[in-house]
Amino acid sequence: MSTISVSILVIISITAIIFLTSKLKLQAFIALFIVSLFLAFTTLPPETIISTIKEGFGTTMGSIGFLIILGAIIGITLDRTGGTLSIANYILSKTGEKRSAMALGITGFITGLPIFCDSGFIIMSGLAKSFSSKAKVALPFMTTVLATSLYSVHCLIPPHPGAMAAAGILDVNFGYLILIGILFAIPGAVAAYFWSKWISEKKNYSPAVEIEPDRKIIKDKLPPVFLSFLPIAAPLLLITLKSLITLFDKSGESFLAKVLFFPGDPIIALSIGVFLSMFLIKEKSIVSVNLVFSEAIVKAGPILIVTAAGGMFGMVIKSTGVGETMGNMLSGTNIGIVVPFLIAAVMKTAQGSSTVAIITTASFVAPMISMLGLDSEWGRLLGMLSMGAGSMIISHANDSYFWVVANFGGLDIDTNLKVYSSATLLMGTVIFICVWILSLFVL
Repeated sequence: MSTISVSILVIISITAIIFLTSKLKLQAFIALFIVSLFLAFTTLPPETIISTIKEGFGTTMGSIGFLIILGAIIGITLDRTGGTLSIANYILSKTGEKRSAMALGITGFITGLPIFCDSGFIIMSGLAKSFSSKAKVALPFMTTVLATSLYSVHCLIPPHPGAMAAAGILDVNFGYLILIGILFAIPGAVAAYFWSKWISEKKNYSPAVEIEPDRKIIKDKLPPVFLSFLPIAAPLLLITLKSLITLFDKSGESFLAKVLFFPGDPIIALSIGVFLSMFLIKEKSIVSVNLVFSEAIVKAGPILIVTAAGGMFGMVIKSTGVGETMGNMLSGTNIGIVVPFLIAAVMKTAQGSSTVAIITTASFVAPMISMLGLDSEWGRLLGMLSMGAGSMIISHANDSYFWVVANFGGLDIDTNLKVYSSATLLMGTVIFICVWILSLFVL
């Protein structure tokens, strides 16, 4: 089958998912499953169809399944014990309700420096809902501010895997990449902030409906702020410390690297967060604890299935090879720093994974770095950042993070596409423009 035919089928499939979930309101998993089967049967060799679908579903489930379950337990515990409300009251008392979204965005940006965007969003999604409810701010705005602030640094700087691998391929200085990457991530996050605020007001979206804490558990008294912060702060701190140590000690032989090897793993770190969240439950009975666990597992189930189905759809698209083919076509052009950006954008939009997009783009660009006029320290650095900007465009139905944001953020698919997905398009474009402007002076 020709590349053009496959590309058309991929576009039809993406459009079909949007139509089925947004217009017909078909359950997301069913829509993803049907469309994935359609695309697989029309583009892949028959003997690879089932294995590709299984691999996409299973790989995604394996990579974030535990995070979703453990994160749901922490979130439900904080909600039901009043912990989220306690944190929200404390932060709002310091920032004021008018600046609550900005405070959440800054928190997400800092949190996203060391940890994966999906882990950070799962842990802090309860805060977005609580801030929305307390400050009477549109939920899609709050959710998108958190999601994009985490996402902006995830695609640009180490220790995130895509940036780490691509920097190694292009021989980019890690110290410069972290410093300049953070500086460029800021305008991207700011652009997403104002865009999501404007479109949320234009569409007149509603604030979140506050989850009423279980008064039998908290006995009409909110838990201390310190205890409420612990289940969130401890996992983030452990993951951050391990990431920073790994960045400077790649061999992992130092004492601190060995000490934090297990506690700093996201699964173990979130397990510690679950343990710490149990201190918020005042009635320490198996019945009370099981109520929280049961509700969390019930909540996590649909999220797990839909997120894994998104990974399945992304794997089918990746297996068609359309992303690589389009990337190769763009790599044949000679338009300097625009090439890495366009290749990464096409790869991201086509197959869903920012990490895959940026690593693949780096592999394409590395052999022709001289032809693109990027064979210098600044050239490699800016080429790397343009790939990171391209790998943000555009997060939609084939991206597992899209489904994490929709489900944990409490947004329907149509709203998530209009607010969050459009914000990723804008922020990637803004960051690339900043990179391009700087290139005019240093290249």
